[in-house]
Amino acid sequence: MSILPFDDRDGVIWYNGELLPWRDAKLHVLSHGLHYASCVFEGERSYAGRIFKMEEHHDRLLNSGKILGFNIPYSREEIDAAAMAVLEANGISDGYLRPVAWRGSEMMAVSAQQTKIHVAVAAWQWPAYFSPEARMKGIRMDFAEWKRPSPATAPCNSKAAGLYMICTMSKHAAEAKGYADALMLDYRGLIAEATGANVFLVQDGKIHTPTPDCFLDGITRRTVIDLAKRRGYEVIERAIKPEELAKTQEVFLTGTAVEVTPVAEIGEYKFEAGEITRNLMNDYDAAVRKHAAASAA
Repeated sequence: MSILPFDDRDGVIWYNGELLPWRDAKLHVLSHGLHYASCVFEGERSYAGRIFKMEEHHDRLLNSGKILGFNIPYSREEIDAAAMAVLEANGISDGYLRPVAWRGSEMMAVSAQQTKIHVAVAAWQWPAYFSPEARMKGIRMDFAEWKRPSPATAPCNSKAAGLYMICTMSKHAAEAKGYADALMLDYRGLIAEATGANVFLVQDGKIHTPTPDCFLDGITRRTVIDLAKRRGYEVIERAIKPEELAKTQEVFLTGTAVEVTPVAEIGEYKFEAGEITRNLMNDYDAAVRKHAAASAA
């Protein structure tokens, strides 16, 4: 990852309908999105200049805003065009994109009915989230102290900024112990997800993954489930207890940033990057490149 600060770079950012110089894309310190987490976002990857699952990401962005009670003032098609314009203007082929929408500064209280909704799309070069060596070897994970909340207490179907506070806390705690990430349980004590990725377990040739009832049903998660079914693998979505890791042979994560990444260790439990994980890694890599080639044709 680059050590350049994200507020001091060359390039442009799409901001409320226009491309601005990167360093001029600012918001005021008294913005509702900063103080009260009234903010939603997406994370997207481009391969060979084409954004994978772009329409699905931007549909989810619009829906996330509606769940938080605000309407993003741009259509899906306008946000699609903005994302492509940012890629082209910055000369990015393989990169990461961050569309984000937030409440502005017109009101500074819990109630903010009259705030303007701002929208921005930024993009930057992004190598693999984990190094190729770590990805093939499998990453080490700890158990997180914090748990994913009940859907009765948080808007779990929205990719809302506030829901990531406990993810940052959990990942920092894991990194302080020498781990790459943390496995989060949910409010019931069941396996939920990593701090920014969905999780899959392979048990006796079958793929098991938690039911996404209190965390995002990730776009990459759904893509990998489809790839697995095409190979004839049985995919079972269900409640999974953490003690089941003892009878699990393979574990892998899925997400826009991590793509498909094997897990070698979660706490006391050890795993191998076996055939199923390797096959799905290869299938996902092929799928994103195929999409880029087809989009360019």
